[in-house]
Parts: sequence; C-alpha cells; structure tokens
Amino acid sequence: MTDKWIVAEVDGRISAIAADYRFLAWFGERISLLKADEVETLRTYKISTERLLELGGSLKWDDLRLFGSAFQKQVWKTLMEMPRQLVSYSDLAALCDNPQGVRAVAHAVALNPLPYIIPCHLVVPKESIDRVKEIRTAAAESTLFKGSDLYLLDSIGVGEYAWGPETKRAFIKYDLSPQ
Repeated sequence: MTDKWIVAEVDGRISAIAADYRFLAWFGERISLLKADEVETLRTYKISTERLLELGGSLKWDDLRLFGSAFQKQVWKTLMEMPRQLVSYSDLAALCDNPQGVRAVAHAVALNPLPYIIPCHLVVPKESIDRVKEIRTAAAESTLFKGSDLYLLDSIGVGEYAWGPETKRAFIKYDLSPQ
C-alpha cells in the first residue's frame, strides 16, 4: 500500500485523492468545465495513509466538492453514510433505490474520486458476501469460536480496486477490525 496520497481541494473542500498524479488529468478536465467565478482556489498536497484513515473517520459529505453525475453522487453519498461493513454491488444498488442498476452502481463505485473516505473498498461481489455467510454458518455449527471474520478476507474474492487488491484488503481489514 502506498504511504503517500495526493489530495486535491477546490475552495477548501476535498475533491479527489489518488496515489499518483495520473488523476490530475481527470481532475483538470472537471475543473476546466467550470466557469471562472465557480472556483476561487485550487490546491494539491500529500498526506500519509495514516492521515487518510483519519480523514475517513472525520470528513462529512458537506466537507467535499465532488464532480460527477447526480447518480454517481447519490451512490457515493450512500456509501459514505452507510455503516462501514461489506456490501455487495446488488445490495448497494438497492440502497440507492435502483435495484436493477447494478452495473450503473458498479461504474459509479469504480469512478469514486475519494478512496477510503468514500468506502468503495467495502463493496465486494455478491458471491463473496454469500461465501462469508456460508463460512459463518458452517463455523457456527461446528465451533464455539465467535471471533472476528477477518480470517475470511484471504479466502474470498474482494473484486477490483484502482489501487490494487492489497490496498483494498488492507482498507477492509482496517475498517472491520475493532478500533
């Protein structure tokens, strides 16, 4: 996992975070579509992963200035405001009042400009959620151990992630660990 993240702010509100500068082309394109009087200041700076994790626990929706369609913003807001737990793409689509829109939800998740802050890393394939339930049921029937499910993480597919599967698994482990 990277230890430095690049943050982009528009008028003091966070708009994007990435592990490298490739995202600046995407970000610059979004800014170029705004009128001159819609942006006063732009700023980029680096933060550590530790700071990113802190921001994930403290930022609110109104602290952000996001660029995306109304639907994308709805998906991102739903993700940001839901409890930090694993969710399938189909469950997220239902939470966004669009149960038939699983592909559209998956596309919005993939375009999330704020890794960890908007916890897209917690969205995993439905088969993975089903596998976790299956393992839990089998464990409940055969053992008294009722510990953490983190041991399951290495045995299920977590899906794609822009910053790699290791980073996704690390973020999931952090969110699912007792703090």
